[in-house]
Amino acid sequence: MTPVPLCTVDAFADAPFAGNPAAVCLLDAPRDAAWMQAVATEMNLAETAFVVPRGEAFGLRWFTPSVEVDLCGHATLAAAHVLWDAGRLDPGRPARFETRSGPLSATRAGEFIELDFPATPPVPAPDAAAALAAALGTAPARCWRSRFDLIAELGEAAAVRAVAPDLRLVARLPVRGVIVTAPGDAAGVDFVSRFFAPQSGVPEDPVTGSAHCALAPLWGERLGRDTLTGVQASRRGGTIRVRRAGDRVLLGGRAITILRGELLA
Repeated sequence: MTPVPLCTVDAFADAPFAGNPAAVCLLDAPRDAAWMQAVATEMNLAETAFVVPRGEAFGLRWFTPSVEVDLCGHATLAAAHVLWDAGRLDPGRPARFETRSGPLSATRAGEFIELDFPATPPVPAPDAAAALAAALGTAPARCWRSRFDLIAELGEAAAVRAVAPDLRLVARLPVRGVIVTAPGDAAGVDFVSRFFAPQSGVPEDPVTGSAHCALAPLWGERLGRDTLTGVQASRRGGTIRVRRAGDRVLLGGRAITILRGELLA
C-alpha cells in the first residue's frame, strides 16, 4: 500500500513531552474501522485521529487502543495542527471536521488553536456518590453526570492531585470515564481536574479536551464567568483555556509536533 503520513503531536502542551500526545493519520480515502482500530492499538496512545478529505471539510474519527470514541478534544487539536503544518490546509482557513459528534471546527488564534465543541453541561447525580467514593477512595462533595462521564467534585485541588483510584472499580461504572475536579489553588487557575477512563482503554488521560465541555459549564456557572482557565493535574499536565458560548464551548491550547513518519502496513 502507499505509505500513510503519521505524526505524533503533544496537544494542550506548553513544551515538548507535556500535555497529551495524540497520533494523527492523514488518509487519502476512507479505511475500515478494524484497520483504524489496529493502527490505534499499535500506536498505544490515548487517542489516534484519522483524517480524510470530505469536500470542503475533513472526516475525523478517534480511536483509543481499544475502542472508537464519540468525541476527543486533544486529538482534534492535534489533527488541525497537522493539517496546517503539512500544507493540507491554508493556515488562514479554519479546519472543519465532520464527526460522530456533529460538525466541529478549529481556528488559529495567535500561538493557540481554538476548538469549537458542543457543551455537555452536567446535572446533579447524588445517586452516584457511593460508587464514586468507593472507586476514588474519597467522598465527593458533589456528584454530577454529563453526556459521557461522571464528575466527582472535591473540596480542594490538593485532594484532586492525591486521588489514587481503584481502576477496577472505575472500569465497572457505566460511563466513558470519571472526572475529578476542584477549585484552582494558583493564580490564574480557576479549576483543576483529572480524568480516568479504564473502561475506554485509558487508565488516566493526561489532558482531556472533551471533559472540559462539561467542566466549562460547571465552573462557569459556579464562578459566574464565561472565560476560565483549567489545569489538568496529571503527571504530564496541561492547560486548557475555556469559554462558554451558548450551547458550545471554545477550548484553547497549544500543539507541538514531536514525530513525523509513514505508516507502511
